[in-house]
Amino acid sequence: MSQYDYKDICHKVIKLTEEVGHFIATERQNFDDSKIEYKGLNDLVSYVDKTAEQKIVQGLEAIMPEAGFIGEEGTNKSSNNGLKWIIDPLDGTTNFIHGIPIFSISIGLVSESDYCLGVVREVNLDECFYAWKDGGAFLNGAPIQVSKQTKLKNGLIATGFPYYDFEKMPQYMNILMGMMEGCHGVRRLGSAAVDLAYVACGRLEGFFEYNLNAWDVAAGAIIVKEAGGVVSTFSSASSYIEDREIIAAPPKIHEEMQDIIYKKWNS
Repeated sequence: MSQYDYKDICHKVIKLTEEVGHFIATERQNFDDSKIEYKGLNDLVSYVDKTAEQKIVQGLEAIMPEAGFIGEEGTNKSSNNGLKWIIDPLDGTTNFIHGIPIFSISIGLVSESDYCLGVVREVNLDECFYAWKDGGAFLNGAPIQVSKQTKLKNGLIATGFPYYDFEKMPQYMNILMGMMEGCHGVRRLGSAAVDLAYVACGRLEGFFEYNLNAWDVAAGAIIVKEAGGVVSTFSSASSYIEDREIIAAPPKIHEEMQDIIYKKWNS
């Protein structure tokens, strides 16, 4: 049994994301495009990402000073107890910069290889999705569950398009064709954290993507699991945080998606 009250910690994190979300929303109203930076090909960052991460780290250190950090904008700190926060201060930076209203804050807490809690706040709609281990999943206080659909053909699926690593583009296009032929439609929202949150609450029946980082999926994957979904890599493995690929869906649809993806990814 854990020495930590993850429910209490989760609600403190929710409050923190509310404060940082307000900062992000305010900055979007007067955003200065001249302050955009490039971390790599099509990999954008701004002062908003960096300042948001600083605010999040300061807040989390006050909540749990003994935990380590992995942050997209460079915050890294080890811990002696195996606990670490995995942070994306602004998931969907490209959307944010272009004024497309789908971007989020993503904060996950993991202990070694096990998850503890996750919070995803979609800033524009002020929707906060969250979960803690064995506590269920919630949206703004109301319990949520993955879709009750059991067939891929009745589902709406989300993915992310490659934007700098195009080595596996042929395999990806094969997967995309299989999904397009097999479901209601495929969406590309631009925030993996939001994609996962929408799977958790049943708005989407599934999500898949490759070449992701830990901060893209750590929080959302926890929420999907607590909402009754299955999360894995493209194969049968479950180390989706380390392996940089993910499938998330209700159990039956997950089986169909994994079958399509595995075959086409390895063809």
